[in-house]
Amino acid sequence: MIRFDDVHKRYSDGTHAVKGLDFTVEEGTTTVLVGPSGCGKTTTMRLVNRLEEPTEGTVHYDGTDVRDLDATTLRRDIGYVIQDIGLFDHMTVAENVATVPDLKGWDRERIDDRVDELLELVDLPPGKYRDSHPTELSGGQRQRVGVARALAADPDVLLMDEPFGALDPITREELQDEFLAIQRDIETTILFVTHSIDEALKMGDRIAVMNGGELVQYDTPRALLDDPATKFVEDFVGPDRTLKRLRVLRVGEVMTEQVPDEHEDVVEAFRADRGVVADGGEVIPVTPDDSAQVALSRCIQANVDALPVVEEASVVGVVTESAIREWQRGGV
Repeated sequence: MIRFDDVHKRYSDGTHAVKGLDFTVEEGTTTVLVGPSGCGKTTTMRLVNRLEEPTEGTVHYDGTDVRDLDATTLRRDIGYVIQDIGLFDHMTVAENVATVPDLKGWDRERIDDRVDELLELVDLPPGKYRDSHPTELSGGQRQRVGVARALAADPDVLLMDEPFGALDPITREELQDEFLAIQRDIETTILFVTHSIDEALKMGDRIAVMNGGELVQYDTPRALLDDPATKFVEDFVGPDRTLKRLRVLRVGEVMTEQVPDEHEDVVEAFRADRGVVADGGEVIPVTPDDSAQVALSRCIQANVDALPVVEEASVVGVVTESAIREWQRGGV
């Protein structure tokens, strides 16, 4: 979908912001650009929608050199979410979301339907928020509107530049989780910029680690943790790689569909829609897409060894603390 072919970006002051980038963002995946400030990650992203132009090399969009595409049309076809959101305060939430469909000439009924669909998707019920103005919303709600606006014209590609960076940690975590759920439904190709390795590991199918304008490693989160390519990558990932591995391990990878006899009572209680309380408190189920870290934390909090794994309101298996611990020791 997006291909960087020996791409360089130099500025008139002599700054060499991007140096010889060669990588591909596969269709339907999320690639995260991560690295320290000034490493070239935002410049790289802005080359895709021609907010920056390469000095050398080629950026391909769906097989075409972006310089051969009309810049205005390209930008309307690519969703764009930034940290400071950039909503129009004099316009309602619905009018903000409708900005690009309006520019593209959609009819009113189609626009209204799309606005309502997206507000529901980002957990802003249209009956309550459609006619609100951005100044009436919290930071997290404004960011949700920004995401809805970027998705409004159903773009094939979405660019996200530190989209959750200005939010408090709790709201940021909530929006990350919501966006991951949205991405599973829409399967848009996403290029996502962050300075946080934790966010990169959580959000990315592939991670591009940059330093000094160069791409130093392009890999899956698991491969990045298991085999850092350089000392810089190892240091950037940090010393707690074992804990970070739990964040990228999905429950579906360590669960068992065959429920052991000793955990049948807990599973049957959930199947019967009865809450389960253990010594440490309520037993909260997980989904196959939850991280093993979430599962381990819930096991410890409730003082249980096993949690039901639930998908679409049905119990599909069990994940145990012992299975996660065994995986940590390298036994899985």
